[in-house]
Amino acid sequence: MAPTSAPRGPEPYVFDAIGTRWQIDTDREVPTALRQAIAARIDQFDRDYSRFREDSLVTRLARSAGAYRVPADAQPLIEVYERLYRVTSGAVTPFVGDALVSLGYDAQYSLVPTAAEPAPSTVLRLADVVDDTSAVRAGSVVHTTRPVTVDVGAAGKGYLVDLVVALLDDAGFDSFTVDASGDLFRRGAPIRVALEHPYDPSKAVGVVELGDAALCASATNRRAWGNGLHHVIDGRTGLPTPQVAATWALAADARTADGVATALFFTDPSALREEFGADGVRIFSSGRLERTPTFQGEIFV
Repeated sequence: MAPTSAPRGPEPYVFDAIGTRWQIDTDREVPTALRQAIAARIDQFDRDYSRFREDSLVTRLARSAGAYRVPADAQPLIEVYERLYRVTSGAVTPFVGDALVSLGYDAQYSLVPTAAEPAPSTVLRLADVVDDTSAVRAGSVVHTTRPVTVDVGAAGKGYLVDLVVALLDDAGFDSFTVDASGDLFRRGAPIRVALEHPYDPSKAVGVVELGDAALCASATNRRAWGNGLHHVIDGRTGLPTPQVAATWALAADARTADGVATALFFTDPSALREEFGADGVRIFSSGRLERTPTFQGEIFV
């Protein structure tokens, strides 16, 4: 998914962070101080939420039980996950980390499942957390009675885009695009964005006009490492979902668009529109397409 048109400006600010390529297009040069602030904010987010670094809060939670202070910026992310969990009947939850690890998507990127499929005991459902009080949040502190593997991949990157957008807004930029490899936010005059075909990246399944909003995409052919093995996990089963191939979501902010793009693998677009005010499109593995009636874009298939 990439912009097909954008206003001319200085050279894009391109960098790698949290395992993906970022590009920020602006109408004027991004000063060094702001670049440093963006890098520091992303690093702080990574230190808090990454499953792939030894010094993160998430890694400490996965190692041992205890009392852990949640990050100061956690509340918006917690709130969107609570809504996603409710509207998907438990399919979208941050407690899919153990399932991902058992399937091979671990901190070492071994990509080798430890079993043919995760045993029920390796699937930490949110219901389990509520029922056995293995993880309870009291204000800014989470108390755990056993190791808990958290993965915020459903909405976390979108939230990080929002944090970068806030830095650009605070610095007085009023025309820019933040593209975090599938999570996109546009401030200012609309740009045309192509929706990449899930089975042929040289083709598009549609085009949308994006302005002062976020567009996020997800597909099971991304972060896939074996027959039927990919990163979109159903929290009710601990297994990758097989029915939907790709999704796109439009919302006012990127954390919502990112979360809805994940929820579209499990839930009807109209239900998500009612809950979040976000529009969505999903393509099933069979080729069938569903969209919200108010989705502002042209679909070719």
